[in-house]
Amino acid sequence: MTDIVVVGSLNVDVVVPLHELPAPGQTVLGAADHRRTGGGKGANQAVAAARLGRRVAIVGAVGIDADGDWLLGLIAAEGVTTEAVLRAPRPTGQAIVLVTADGDSTIAVSSGANMWLAPEHLAPLRDLLGSARAVLLQQEVDAAVVAEAVRLAEGLVVLNPAPARPVDPATLARVDVLVPNRGELAALAGAPTPDVGVDGLAAMARSLGTRGPVVVTLGGDGALVVTTDRQWLVPAEQVDAVDATGAGDTFCAALADALLDGAAIDEAARWASRAAAVTVTRAGAMAAAPRRAEVPTVA
Repeated sequence: MTDIVVVGSLNVDVVVPLHELPAPGQTVLGAADHRRTGGGKGANQAVAAARLGRRVAIVGAVGIDADGDWLLGLIAAEGVTTEAVLRAPRPTGQAIVLVTADGDSTIAVSSGANMWLAPEHLAPLRDLLGSARAVLLQQEVDAAVVAEAVRLAEGLVVLNPAPARPVDPATLARVDVLVPNRGELAALAGAPTPDVGVDGLAAMARSLGTRGPVVVTLGGDGALVVTTDRQWLVPAEQVDAVDATGAGDTFCAALADALLDGAAIDEAARWASRAAAVTVTRAGAMAAAPRRAEVPTVA
């Protein structure tokens, strides 16, 4: 049995180090040479889960091109099963990642093959999705694909609603654990701004109608775990950040990992926070994900 099936994006990331992020209309020179890495929220989360020791398969699409060949080889070398990644008549997805020395980042994505993936492509994968202990999803593929994958899943369903966009209420009602950041939570709740306190965030989370907890990632402020009748603030680990690009993806993978081990949701969030803290001390997204032995077992 596969532990985790990830349904999501696979991209080639071009990372450009900067001294500071550009303002609108501004051109800035890089602080160092750019680098080419594997990425996409789906691929990042799949590799992060595999590095934690999980049996992982990924469902997605890449182009019939050299980038697709390279990316599939990279992910397979991490132990992720890639047989359910389709080859599309579209280019492999690309992301331009601008990152500063203090870990701030801005990302622009050309989706390519990721948005070619359609709900009908999941029909032959019904057994894979239905037998997985957990299905982990994001929003860099079409919303209809996310909805169909959630419908076919019979195990734990974890949705990271990034990037922010509306999610059908019927899909949200099937989600066991929702993992948004502040902005994504506000977008889902229809709130004008995420600039509210813990109680305001908790109220937004409870308004969404998921059947399980909501874990709101807060960057350097940690994470807020919200259930129907309780809320916990999980502090962030104090580290010297290098690159925050992959932190959220590692967090989601580690959260699913801990829940499959039977951890309570607050314990799972603490484990995920520690794993994400290791990620931000390294450059890159996929490449920065830690192996299990690298994650501190005590906060």
